[in-house]
Amino acid sequence: MASQNGVEFEDFFPVMVEKLGAEGFMKELCNGFHLLIDGDKRVITFESLKKNSALLGLQGMSDEEIMCMLKEGDLDGDGALNEMEFCTLMFRLSPDLMKSSKELLEEAIDSEM
Repeated sequence: MASQNGVEFEDFFPVMVEKLGAEGFMKELCNGFHLLIDGDKRVITFESLKKNSALLGLQGMSDEEIMCMLKEGDLDGDGALNEMEFCTLMFRLSPDLMKSSKELLEEAIDSEM
């Protein structure tokens, strides 16, 4: 997905991981999730994503693109994204993060112990 200036937002994820570390990056993803959720339902719905898409620089997304994004990330088929689905989708949208996800997982586990 591209922003209005044509820069793909997921291109910045590897840099964010490098600067923040795995734990800091995951916290930022969680913060992003909370910016986009429907306050009552506590998940990202079509309506909440459409309303808040400008926060991601995606204000030009069509309804169809928003629905496709939701469908791509909706692993349990409930029509919305919970926090885990959102984070999984963000990783899937960044090929560089997918390549390094094993190392990120190991770093996060090590920081917990």
